[in-house]
Amino acid sequence: MSLYSFKLPDIGEGIAEAEIVAWHVQVGDTVEEDAPLCDMMTDKATVEMTAPVAGKIIEVAGEVGDQIAIGSVLAVFETEGEAAEGAKPDPAPSSEPSPLAGEGRESGRERSEPRTNLGDETSSPAAQPPLPDPRPEGGRGHRILASPAVRERAKNLGIDLAQVKGEGDRIRHADLDAFLTYNQGYRAAGAARADEQIKVVGLRRRIAENMAASKRHIPHFTYVEEYDVTKLEALRADLNETRGSKDRLTILPLLIIAICKALPKFPMLNARYDDEANVVTRSGTVHLGIATQTDAGLMVPVIHDAQARNVWQLSAEVKRLADAARSGKARSEELSGSTLTLSSLGPLGGIAATPVINRPEVAILCPNKVVERPVVRDGQIVIAKMMNMSISCDHRVVDGHDAASFVQAVKKLVETPNLLFVD
Repeated sequence: MSLYSFKLPDIGEGIAEAEIVAWHVQVGDTVEEDAPLCDMMTDKATVEMTAPVAGKIIEVAGEVGDQIAIGSVLAVFETEGEAAEGAKPDPAPSSEPSPLAGEGRESGRERSEPRTNLGDETSSPAAQPPLPDPRPEGGRGHRILASPAVRERAKNLGIDLAQVKGEGDRIRHADLDAFLTYNQGYRAAGAARADEQIKVVGLRRRIAENMAASKRHIPHFTYVEEYDVTKLEALRADLNETRGSKDRLTILPLLIIAICKALPKFPMLNARYDDEANVVTRSGTVHLGIATQTDAGLMVPVIHDAQARNVWQLSAEVKRLADAARSGKARSEELSGSTLTLSSLGPLGGIAATPVINRPEVAILCPNKVVERPVVRDGQIVIAKMMNMSISCDHRVVDGHDAASFVQAVKKLVETPNLLFVD
């Protein structure tokens, strides 16, 4: 028998540490080589770490939410046979402690005791997430995917996750809520649920930190204008008809074209502000961030050189980036470098919004939902398709007049959509 110390490899250029966002094993488990070990997040990209050897897990480096330095020991395995390269001999009982004992886990924090098995009554309930449920769900034929918090809640409620239907292949809290609504036998009707404490880790913690920094440093102001998108929607329908059933356009790519055509006259909005150096960098190209909701939280994949793409290319890229973000496969370069962000809630878009700027950018646009309502046109009441456009700007570098003028320029293009395709 020997001990193998698995050190966290360099999983991102220039990254000094990564955050543990999920454990797929616990102390005492026996795993095969290449079995899922844990998920580590860095710069909004999540990487699944796999076991480098087969063996028994005897220690792990930290709990969900801890920051682990690149090159530090992530897990210790007890393996069969002779010590391999990278392993160290099995110590005698009186020898020095294993590699993880007393090692700092997060920002130099020290722990005096090694990690213990979750089954130990002295362990903290939040020390490690439970193992994934290996049972197949209905016709899925593979293990049920759910976060540790969802699994713990289901366990406390006595719910078999195999009986819960969800959108896609991951069970979420909303799916548990729906299950309880239609299966009252699991709890008394109207009974209060127990309070839940959910640790803010991973992407959700990054979002919290970034949003707090944005609101703390940036004096926001918001401007809202209404657009008549009747002609734009008619154009979209015509374009979809010409393409048949594939590559169906939403309104978003057409809005992106309008934004890209209007931006050259308002370069201060397509910019990034380094407030420490007091330098504004006005971008000559449009790297448009697309705020995307995922199960883990809000992510902002980037359409690089958006101004150089046609409507069909934009449509395909929006879909590709959204799929990559939601599946956790977006690369770090696809999640960085944006110069302006577009945040659309689609049918949930509401009447108006006050979006928070994606720092260090200086502006963010939010189209609201399209609704049919009566409007007065040439003295007559007609039914039109209307949509509000909200914009938030950094008042340190963007004046209200410029923001309003930009929104009006986009409005002209949207309400006269033939101009979208005229140089």
